[in-house]
Amino acid sequence: MRHRIYGRKLGRDKNSRKALFKNLISSLVTSGYIKTTEPRAKAVKGLVDRLVSYSKQKTLHGRRLVAAFLQNKNVVNKLVDEVAPRFVGRASGFTRILRLGKRPGDKAMMVRMEFINTEDTGKETVSTSESLGVKQEGSNLTSSLPQKARKPK
Repeated sequence: MRHRIYGRKLGRDKNSRKALFKNLISSLVTSGYIKTTEPRAKAVKGLVDRLVSYSKQKTLHGRRLVAAFLQNKNVVNKLVDEVAPRFVGRASGFTRILRLGKRPGDKAMMVRMEFINTEDTGKETVSTSESLGVKQEGSNLTSSLPQKARKPK
């Protein structure tokens, strides 16, 4: 039982796990998204939120806290100068995790982790069933095929 045990080991020792987290966060900041496994994304999500919160302070102390963890000046500058100002009115929840499906080799759940767009928060998002052409009526799902192609009930 894992009572009162915090964090995920991910099959690595402490130094390897910390290096993995630094690399994932650096890739997320530089490209805006990463494609990784679900346990790794969930393990990194809290760290990303904490670093963005430090970056939002716009103080030398906040910048040094971020630099102490990431240790790459280009990534730190991009996080503090470009990414953090997008989330000024937001307290937390700076990232989203979207499931992509299972990886063919080992059936690990792959996800896309990305920063949320503050411009899109006011708009309604299109659900996956609507984008695939499936309409939801009550509890039954019926496709949006023409009436002729459907089988009679």
